[in-house]
Amino acid sequence: MSDRGPRFSGRPSDRDVGAAKRGGQRRRPTVWQWIRYSCGAGLPPSLSQWVLHDTTGPTWWLRHLSRSILQMAPLVAAVILFLPGPIDLRLYTALLGFLTGLMCSVFFMWGITEHRLVKAGFAPGVAEQAREERVSAHRRLQ
Repeated sequence: MSDRGPRFSGRPSDRDVGAAKRGGQRRRPTVWQWIRYSCGAGLPPSLSQWVLHDTTGPTWWLRHLSRSILQMAPLVAAVILFLPGPIDLRLYTALLGFLTGLMCSVFFMWGITEHRLVKAGFAPGVAEQAREERVSAHRRLQ
């Protein structure tokens, strides 16, 4: 049986928020890497700081929605192009499917972003910890 991904033994991982922030320059993925990442593939370890920023930055929820839209776009286009019937019915069906998919994506947003961080090598719970640190730092500045 093959083991895919890091193992967590319950103790804190070396890959936590502080260690990531102390790291070097944050690189960005290429367009193809981002498309694969948006569809669920992992990124190389050298991009783990970018994954942390992507899933915990101030616009993390907008980034999540953009990944969801990218995943749904081919299905919406297929419904509009290939479903038999009047165009208005095809458009309404595609819109309803799109909104349903977006709603489900919002419901599972926190779990999906947490899973992306675990795939990047971070310990479970890092996403919430990083978001809390960002919010508390913002409150201190006010």
